[in-house]
Amino acid sequence: MSQKHLKEAFVSNLNGTSLLEVSLGTAVAPLCVLCRGLLLVLCRQHRGEPLRSRTRSLLLDFVVLVVPLLFSCTVLSPVLFLVPAVLAAFCVGIFSTIYQQRQRDTRVPFRQMVKDFQKVYLDPHCVPAITMFRVYVNVLTSISILAVDFPQFPRRYAKAETYGTGAMDLGVGAFIFGNALVCPEVRQRASVMQSRFSSLAKQLFAIWPLVVLGVGRLLSVKSIEYHEHTSEYGVHWNFFFTLALVRLAASLLLTIFPKNKSWIVAVTLAVLYQLTLNVTSLKTFVLHGSNGKDTRTGFLNANREGLLSLFGYLAIYMASVQVGLYLLKRRDSVRDWMGAVCLLLLAALVLFVFLHVSQAHADPVSRRMANLSYCLWVIAHCLTFFVSFVVADLTLVFTKLLVKGSAVPSCWRAVKAPGSREPWQAGAEHSCLIAAVNKNQLLFFLLANVMTGVVNVMMDTMHSKAAVTLCILHLYMFLNCFIMYILHAKNIALKFW
Repeated sequence: MSQKHLKEAFVSNLNGTSLLEVSLGTAVAPLCVLCRGLLLVLCRQHRGEPLRSRTRSLLLDFVVLVVPLLFSCTVLSPVLFLVPAVLAAFCVGIFSTIYQQRQRDTRVPFRQMVKDFQKVYLDPHCVPAITMFRVYVNVLTSISILAVDFPQFPRRYAKAETYGTGAMDLGVGAFIFGNALVCPEVRQRASVMQSRFSSLAKQLFAIWPLVVLGVGRLLSVKSIEYHEHTSEYGVHWNFFFTLALVRLAASLLLTIFPKNKSWIVAVTLAVLYQLTLNVTSLKTFVLHGSNGKDTRTGFLNANREGLLSLFGYLAIYMASVQVGLYLLKRRDSVRDWMGAVCLLLLAALVLFVFLHVSQAHADPVSRRMANLSYCLWVIAHCLTFFVSFVVADLTLVFTKLLVKGSAVPSCWRAVKAPGSREPWQAGAEHSCLIAAVNKNQLLFFLLANVMTGVVNVMMDTMHSKAAVTLCILHLYMFLNCFIMYILHAKNIALKFW
């Protein structure tokens, strides 16, 4: 077999992993955010001043926010269950140190602190957990697209061939979910009235970078005979095209149906699509082609996975629009957000129950078809993932209030009155890797794709030693993060559409 065919076989015919292992893996990211924030507060408490050095801030962010993820999906994957446990224990230790020092200064009962904390007002103009969710989906995706080509990345984490729940299967749906949370239809205030078709025209113009990137990826892959997994999206299709078409179709649906009823559209799409898969020969066509021999003749046949999975991804997008509308409702206090967390967790629990029923009576999870079970799994898991960031953020708000003058970047700010932007206590903001990636997310993803291609062209990844793999992955992620960090420091956002 040629090197190209060997690499294609390396990422083919896989079956994914368990739902529990995927959940354990995604639990690492919120714990990293919590750990970084607690370290900054501890530094402020002991040194009497925040961490001001940009170099130290970048190194701290990279070591705490990114490195644990790299190890979790490579050499630590056999003991993955220990990683969240160790990080959680470390966070508890840091918090205990901060709290004990605070108690020496002012002896206030912990119960009273919690009661007072629930009444604290938060800046309602931003929800940092949305940014964290979107950034980490991007970071995890960037790690995975290169790591999957190395033997140290477990095959069970890669995309499943037909049915299965691989970590990378979740990443595709989470990308759609994260984009919908901040789509223009969600961010547009109800008081701002404009023509629906004018909004649709703006969306049509806004997707052109995705179409250009999709065409660029297609031409570059074909011209250098780069290895590609055909059953992932098809012969000519790729994820950039999926993102563009889903966004355009969703904008069209949202010009027809009310935004606050988008969950009904999502349910209708997912259920009808699943019924069509089960009742007709559509499922056989997606999995085996028009003649059952998996030939790729004709555009539809050649790209059947990419084209037909659009229905499932569109259902995820529409459901996520409903979630985004709920998240951007005005909430001023910690107590309000604690109530929202409980409701979101209840929704996730209900969706996991429906997932169990769907897998038992309809179809197992299939990213290749983006069927009903896949939609339920993605939305339920994304809600859980998002809630974990909210909980981490609320914990950091509580910790900041224990230490006067402390500040954590990309974290909620306590304010003095409802609707106010006046901070409860002053604190210098630090440079932040999360904010840096968020400022140029599409560029970050594009750079990751380009660097992945360069690494694969330059070396034989399949026979790489563990030490070499870790060095390459760390260098790859650090370079990408460093570029984002420099652009952020110079206040450059490469978005011109």
